[in-house]
Amino acid sequence: MSSITVESSTVDTSDGVKLYTRVFKPREEETLKDNLLIVLVHPYSVLGGCQGLLKGMASGFAANGYKAVTFDMRGVGRSTGKASLTGSSEVNDVIAVCKWVSDNLSATRILLLGSSAGAAIAGSAVDEIEQVVGYVSLGYTFGMLASILFGRHQKAILQSLKPKLFVMGTRDGFTSVKQLKNKLSSAAGRVETHLIEGAGHFQMEGPEYDAQMVKLILEFIASL
Repeated sequence: MSSITVESSTVDTSDGVKLYTRVFKPREEETLKDNLLIVLVHPYSVLGGCQGLLKGMASGFAANGYKAVTFDMRGVGRSTGKASLTGSSEVNDVIAVCKWVSDNLSATRILLLGSSAGAAIAGSAVDEIEQVVGYVSLGYTFGMLASILFGRHQKAILQSLKPKLFVMGTRDGFTSVKQLKNKLSSAAGRVETHLIEGAGHFQMEGPEYDAQMVKLILEFIASL
């Protein structure tokens, strides 16, 4: 028998979109570590991003005693609405899910984790949600070409005082290590970086890195 359970639900956004959501949690409630819950935001919807890509990490968090929530942003999978090109509408999706977990899952502390464009979108929501106590980016899209679409999201996360962890592969095709360091040099608050040697952008999103990501993020959680 698996040590975790997965439940499905629907979350309503402020603009009438219904988001298909999954809640991962330890099978035994008494094994929960604390009241911190992890909300995971999937990569760019337009390029096929969906919550299924985050299943491995969410399962890993649940197996280690933390509730984790994934969801399909608008226009993806069973979620209604239409995906936006720049991720501006999807910020509302992140806010809605975080409010829902606070109201329905007794989450008084939330770690917001985003992958690729999902990191940019999640970063815009960090200071919109009081319960968010930390932020993790996997492959933030800071590069010049990616910034054409997602540059509008950068200011919010760079100005946030909440603790931030940026994880990136050294062969990321969207953001160079130099670009990452240049952007983070002006970031407010506590900022940590972790570079994965030889990993590309989409490679790091793959399941072969799930266990490494979970271990790294659990260490970050312990410091919050």
